[in-house]
Amino acid sequence: MDTFSAVVTTGIYCRPNCSAQPQPGHVRRFSLAAAAEAAGYRACLRCRPYRVPPSLPSTGPEIVCRAVHLILDGALDERTETQLAARMAVSARHLRRLFEAHLGATPDGLARSARAHFARRLLDDTDLTITEIAFATGFGSLRQFNRACQNIFRASPQVLRAKRRRADRLVADGGLMLRLPFRGALDWQAMAGYLAARAAPGVERVTGDVYRRTIVIGGDPGVLELAPGGDDHLLLRLHLPHWEELTHIASRARRIAGLDVDPGDAARVLGRDAVIGRLLRARPGLRVPGTWDPFETGVRAIIGQQVTLSAANSFAGRLVASLGMPVPGLTQMGLTHAFPTPRVLASADLGGMGLTGAKRRAISHFAHAVEDDALRLDRSISLDRLVASLDELPGLGPWTAHYLALRLGEPDACPIDDLGLRRSLARLIGRSNVDARAVVDRWRPWRALATVHLWMADAAPPAPGVRQGAA
Repeated sequence: MDTFSAVVTTGIYCRPNCSAQPQPGHVRRFSLAAAAEAAGYRACLRCRPYRVPPSLPSTGPEIVCRAVHLILDGALDERTETQLAARMAVSARHLRRLFEAHLGATPDGLARSARAHFARRLLDDTDLTITEIAFATGFGSLRQFNRACQNIFRASPQVLRAKRRRADRLVADGGLMLRLPFRGALDWQAMAGYLAARAAPGVERVTGDVYRRTIVIGGDPGVLELAPGGDDHLLLRLHLPHWEELTHIASRARRIAGLDVDPGDAARVLGRDAVIGRLLRARPGLRVPGTWDPFETGVRAIIGQQVTLSAANSFAGRLVASLGMPVPGLTQMGLTHAFPTPRVLASADLGGMGLTGAKRRAISHFAHAVEDDALRLDRSISLDRLVASLDELPGLGPWTAHYLALRLGEPDACPIDDLGLRRSLARLIGRSNVDARAVVDRWRPWRALATVHLWMADAAPPAPGVRQGAA
């Protein structure tokens, strides 16, 4: 995780690569921008720390890491620290103590900082009005937004917008365009290819290097597009009827491309391994593909069990056409529906789509568990608990559980029984009788990225007939 340098004599904090050169004795280090702000420092106007993505902790107590993910997903927008702590099965006092000890900021302070930083980027990049930005970033009123800007940036939103640089403004021909910054390398071509091969017909489509999909925000449909932008950012274009949840839409869009995890963190561990190290050095920008909707990905994984990719896509298309929400006017994009919700699939008749009885029952059980919050897909629980919860559902074995966990962003998820993974591993080592589990366990806690590298390295033609891992 990057650190921020705060200069005691100026009251300013900077990114690691800022050109300012203060005397070392005047510098304090903070792991989060929110921690520097809590200590009374303001963002540097030269390096503009608010324009980089928020750092997610990769070390420290697991409960802190998971709580940070929930906060950045909006857990404190309409809930309190007490409610967040209850979801993490600890007291609010204990959660605050952990945050202050390991991050230097409270949960509420982190949430305010994340909202303010995203709002500042909208002031720079878009022509949304200040009122629209305030509500799009989760502030309850203009007064609250003004107060946050004054506290964090020492200026009002009007003054901040007047100071934006000419090159910041993104002019979009239709829709709202935003930058999604990331750290490290990104192989967008590989990511787009992975998503294209598994796109749910009518819901997702990849054309050239642009990924598009339908989304539903507050009951209303919209469209999301991801495309390459530069060496350090993707471009996100949104077509939405309203902007109230914009900050969380951007956060979820980041996860589709795995932007929240710098593969360099894993490479420092995996790169030393004789088996997987050369794959990482050959493709440093490969990332773990994420998901917009964990439920959708879970259903798609169930459908993909023991069938080819093309067959799984056909079944998913029938499910979408029969039970998804129609979204008119998007046929020119190849989009027609939003994916069915857990409530719809929990009570739906899944006959007539070609799915086996076991898969129909598995989808129904999965949908019921998500709808009733008996199964948590928000990363508030540990990987082991998530896998165990999924494995308890009829028709969802360890492969499906680990595959879904991998797409959710669990860095140590690994579908060890995947045939593609085992075939690639055997070819790399040079023999077929490989103890795959012993080899893969060397790669903890970054087995998910290692798995993706093995999948991408598996260039051999698929075996005929049934194939595990079509999800």
